[in-house]
Amino acid sequence: MKTKFRRRHRTVRIENQDGRFVIHGMGQWYHHWRDPYHLLLTIPWIGFVGVVSAFYLLLNALFGLAYLAGGDCLDGAKHGDFSDAFFFSVQTLASIGYGAIHPKTFYANSIVTIEAIASLLLIAVVTGLAFARFSRPIARVLFSQFIIVNTHNHQPTLMFRVANERHNFILEATAQIYLIIDEVTAEGEFIRRIHELKLLRQRTPSLILTWTIMHSIDPDSPLYGMTMSDLEQRHANISVLISGVDETVAYTITARHVYATEEILFDRRFEDIIYNSDNGDRYFDYSRFHQVQPSEK
Repeated sequence: MKTKFRRRHRTVRIENQDGRFVIHGMGQWYHHWRDPYHLLLTIPWIGFVGVVSAFYLLLNALFGLAYLAGGDCLDGAKHGDFSDAFFFSVQTLASIGYGAIHPKTFYANSIVTIEAIASLLLIAVVTGLAFARFSRPIARVLFSQFIIVNTHNHQPTLMFRVANERHNFILEATAQIYLIIDEVTAEGEFIRRIHELKLLRQRTPSLILTWTIMHSIDPDSPLYGMTMSDLEQRHANISVLISGVDETVAYTITARHVYATEEILFDRRFEDIIYNSDNGDRYFDYSRFHQVQPSEK
């Protein structure tokens, strides 16, 4: 006897949006309905409150029907009145206990016991989910709009800026850069290859204001000898990952950004955002954070 297995075939659409590949549905909360825990962590707050409220009302309705199934088992309630049974369930599940309605049979007390256990579990789960939503570490890292290629210490260098928007310390901040590019193997197979780019300084003890991250385009670099035309033809993207420990909450935070081909500029340099005052103080002008200008020949 042969057992037939049904396989679900899934097609993922990856769209090219101005040089940036976008996976449709990636990271959107409504694509996680098969994972309830992850769904309740990613759904918007109004949806979270709506789901919890709907489940709470449904649970009380079920217990209300259970009380009605026991006949005249609630003292102080109208016989067969669903509203009295429902609101008695609400009072029991929330541990309010007005006392106007109370169980008078073994069956009703049994249902109350089950509902009390359900109440403990419900409160524990909802409290845990709410805390997990509040305590999720979220990075506020600003990335420069463009990534530029210019000369640094007589060497072609790829560079971009990041800034900590919270103006607190991100301790032991590290940066990782990856070049994602189309390639054809020696066997003629098409692949989307990921190259890690070596940085001049991959780690900083504390990121509080800005950090210019640089990759030297030397003969060992995957970018060596490439022109803008080469990057466009091979649909190059540069993926950046910043991680570190937020000093305020002592949580590890991460920030990700992807530069499309059109956001890679050759022979440009960033505007200087630091200037000195007459008394020796230094100022950071973030209004020029994204601005670039042609490099001086």
